[in-house]
Amino acid sequence: MMSETETSDERPPSRFGRLLFASGLVVLAIRNLTNLDGRIAYADAKGVPNAETLVPASSGLLLGGGLGIGLWKLPRLSASSVAAFFVGVTPLMHDFWAVDEESRGEELTSFLQNVTLLGAAIAFFARANRD
Repeated sequence: MMSETETSDERPPSRFGRLLFASGLVVLAIRNLTNLDGRIAYADAKGVPNAETLVPASSGLLLGGGLGIGLWKLPRLSASSVAAFFVGVTPLMHDFWAVDEESRGEELTSFLQNVTLLGAAIAFFARANRD
């Protein structure tokens, strides 16, 4: 007979938790894609090379990864896509250590939010590896 832990390991993570996480990611990606010119200009201002290519590509990673986690389809690839987005974007776009005092608080908040979301993506990746 299986223990409760073994039984729960065979099921995908909580549907509600996946949908909460995924819906936030999808909305962020759609906001990026619907304001592409503004996002590219901001990335250019932050010194991101090839922003006109990297901004839509990274937003695509976020969108695809969010949808995949929400539906629990290709969960390792999906979680990896989300993690790649946050690893690439966070230090470049939210460099709180390199901005003036007036912008520091907002950038630090965004940085910490992204690190938190990266942690969740890593947790989903680890969970997908047990399937």
